[in-house]
Amino acid sequence: MTPRAKSARSALLGTAALALGLLAAPMFAEEKPKEHADGPAAAYEPSMTTLGQIKVEIPGRREDDPVMTQEEFQKATTIYFERCAGCHGVLRKGATGKPLTTDITRENGYDYLQSFITYGSPAGMPNWGTSGALSEQDVDLMARYLLLEPPAPPEWGMPEMLASWKVVVKPEDRPKEKMNDIDIDNLMSVTLRDAGQVALIDGGTYEIKAVIDTGYAVHISRISASGRYLFVIGRDGLVNMIDLWMETPATVASIKIGIEARSIETSKFEGWEDKLAIAGAYWPPQYVIMDGDTLEPKKIVSTRGNIYDEQVYHPEPRVASILSSHYKPEFIVNVKETGKIIFVDYTDLKNLKTVEIEAERFLHDGGFDSSKRYFMVAANQRGKIAVVDTKEDKLTALVETGGQTPHPGRGANLNHPVYGPVWATSHLGDESVALIGTDPEGHPDQAWKVVDSFYALGGGSLFIKTHPNSQHLYVDAPLNPDAATSASVAVFDIPAMGGDPAVDPEFKTLPIGEWAGIAEGQPRVVQPEFNKEGTEVWFSVWNAKDKESAIVVVDDKTLELKHVIKDPRLITPTGKFNVLNTKDDIY
Repeated sequence: MTPRAKSARSALLGTAALALGLLAAPMFAEEKPKEHADGPAAAYEPSMTTLGQIKVEIPGRREDDPVMTQEEFQKATTIYFERCAGCHGVLRKGATGKPLTTDITRENGYDYLQSFITYGSPAGMPNWGTSGALSEQDVDLMARYLLLEPPAPPEWGMPEMLASWKVVVKPEDRPKEKMNDIDIDNLMSVTLRDAGQVALIDGGTYEIKAVIDTGYAVHISRISASGRYLFVIGRDGLVNMIDLWMETPATVASIKIGIEARSIETSKFEGWEDKLAIAGAYWPPQYVIMDGDTLEPKKIVSTRGNIYDEQVYHPEPRVASILSSHYKPEFIVNVKETGKIIFVDYTDLKNLKTVEIEAERFLHDGGFDSSKRYFMVAANQRGKIAVVDTKEDKLTALVETGGQTPHPGRGANLNHPVYGPVWATSHLGDESVALIGTDPEGHPDQAWKVVDSFYALGGGSLFIKTHPNSQHLYVDAPLNPDAATSASVAVFDIPAMGGDPAVDPEFKTLPIGEWAGIAEGQPRVVQPEFNKEGTEVWFSVWNAKDKESAIVVVDDKTLELKHVIKDPRLITPTGKFNVLNTKDDIY
């Protein structure tokens, strides 16, 4: 690791409002002990945004249970699922946070729980009370709630899926050829998070071609191998399959695969194009393989099982992300809590074959290296990147990034002037960017090592991006507590990275939020995305639901403002997915 990697600074104090589809704590109202962690990483952990809507009953009472009405219990359960379950687990058995089962909470007692919730902890527990996120009455409620047994949300199996499954337009009734003049390869699928919609925007004309109702807070968009079908999944587990050949693209099939979900992908291997789709759920912890034409559910597989290193049972290992292999007819399923990467052979669903790789706990998101052979995924709470060989189905390396909470999105592949092909990740908890060598044949000494680490704009980064046709590397910082920083992006000149290894490469700051010309609110700039040619970069300028938002388009060559897209329908735009780049895993 370079001197710059070793000298990475600590995370910025403070917190931000909403992460990309993630619930975070608001700005602090009072001070708390300085050693307590309250930076972007502490407030980041994905929440269970839709489980809180489920009606629950108080589990069997014991004589010494605290008094709590059914109404209070419902409210406390909603707060827990929305703010606590991401770290501590739906059943309170622990994940990135400590277990909160009643054998532990009752031993600690009410006073301890009340203080802990109020002030947080140095290990990363936000100060829910002193921040103003929870009132004094809410803190009291949650301390009493944790002394009761947790409710178990309902399962979601084949009967529930079939009841939710809809084929709006049968395959035989769909167009036999493209019926519109849209350049589909250059179409952008834009998540309108709080509206429960996606906007399809023409990458050449900047025209909104369609706004389509979807599940709540679409997490990602994925494209079928042919490029015809767009698949999106909401946090509520609702999958929409959109036919881009229709005169006006629209949903042709939908299904709800769980109660909380994040991931969707399609089969891409030769001979299996458009045949299957797969989605992964947070609750129940499972993945579902579906027909690629209709979304008919074919196979449900639970991910409950033992943690890879401790070899103890975990009741709710969430499916964090899924990719489709370019080397075999396999899906790559990343299971967060057990730390396992599962290669799922989809050629015979009746006799399902899987390869289970022990990687690292708290797997999150990642992408392929430039050869598309090696998959790089962040175990973000462990500060590592797991590298797996999709040709051999084996773990290649575990790389410590030297930063706090790597958050690559799909990462960024670039050709470094000194180290050759590298894959980059930014970090949520500090301002560092890490470059990992990915060329075991041409640069064997640098392969699967952090070859360089340097500072970007600030902590709170969620996405990093470049393109094979670009000479620039873009790093956002939407969770940075400073308003000017969260509304800007850092841009690095890749050819200039070959300078003095003891000096950080310089970056240029683009004031994207200022360029958007939004007068009200505190918009955050998130997720750079290139057009199909790699000549333009699009940024979401994400404001509150009742405020104006925008998309800013920048000329990649000149780094100058090219266009601003504004429309009343652009409500809380966050993720953007170019059809060609997403389909072909170009990043």
